[in-house]
Amino acid sequence: MDKNLSVIIVAGGSGQRMQSNIPKQFLILGNEPVLMHTIRRFALFEPTEEIIVVLPASQLSTWEELCYTYHFNIKHTPVIGGNNRFESVRAGLKICNSNNEYIAVHDGVRPLISEELLLRTYNHAISYGNAVPAIAVTDTLRYLNPSEQGGNKSVNRTLFRAIQTPQIFQTKSLQAAYKQPFQSHFTDDSSVLEQWGTTIHLSEGDYNNIKLTNPLDLIIARHLLNTGK
Repeated sequence: MDKNLSVIIVAGGSGQRMQSNIPKQFLILGNEPVLMHTIRRFALFEPTEEIIVVLPASQLSTWEELCYTYHFNIKHTPVIGGNNRFESVRAGLKICNSNNEYIAVHDGVRPLISEELLLRTYNHAISYGNAVPAIAVTDTLRYLNPSEQGGNKSVNRTLFRAIQTPQIFQTKSLQAAYKQPFQSHFTDDSSVLEQWGTTIHLSEGDYNNIKLTNPLDLIIARHLLNTGK
């Protein structure tokens, strides 16, 4: 494959929901911090040309110390992020190589992304212009509407999907969409592109591609890592 993929890894989380004083991307998974696992998965993916890691300014020195301590020398470019995910991705876009045809945006705390998922999402983006991995919802869902009697009602869960990352887009489209002003419903990159007028194409996600949010997620990730997932 040609190396034509830039990767923006957004790593601005805290340890609040993890019940930890350590930012969750720096928690130890296996034998090294979570974020190192995430970077390595992309570094091993053949089309990857550059990796940009977006961190809060207050965490840059900690990250540098961790890289030194763990002898982590995979090439990547740290960038200071913004006040929210939208601004952080925009900061990463400013230094992306515009000559690369595609950009993948990924959560720093999804460290177990598989090569199969990366390849599937990448190929889907080549075919359709973008690719957003999604998985079926297994829990029963209810829609909250305070204006209706009871305030909630059951919905058909087969009509819903849970969205994951990496989300891969053509570079020119992503850069253009992020010139929009921020809006509160911009919770991921697909919502930004959709607002700009792009049709979003869903691809098959992976249930093992979990986002580390609470202590149970970390326990599950450690198990999956130990079993070679």
